[in-house]
Amino acid sequence: MFEPELIARLLVTAFFAIAFLQSAIDKLVDRDGNLAYFTDHFKNSPLGDTVPLMLKAITAIEATAGGLCGLGLLTFSFRHRGVGIAELGVAMSAFALVCLFFGQRLAKDYAGAAVIAAYLAVALLGLSFF
Repeated sequence: MFEPELIARLLVTAFFAIAFLQSAIDKLVDRDGNLAYFTDHFKNSPLGDTVPLMLKAITAIEATAGGLCGLGLLTFSFRHRGVGIAELGVAMSAFALVCLFFGQRLAKDYAGAAVIAAYLAVALLGLSFF
């Protein structure tokens, strides 16, 4: 009943639903803590003055990615070929990761950027199963 590609789609979609819903919820619940952390993190980068706007944007992107992945899981939309809700969620997750990678590189947080690159590899591999 469950083919390996279907299991891969399910697991990658669940992975990003968990990662991005948790991250977006944390940014909404602890906005002040996140704002303080990111203000300090980006203080010496060209993005230093844009932290409040960036925080809103990345929260929206993460919530969209996680929400689409979660909805894709609930509707089992990763079962059929073609662009479905889950595939859009994983693609949006990849976009979110590229945004995060960009910020980490500008902040010169190379270790953080390397971790994000690993997540991006999971997203790209996952997209190959859709």
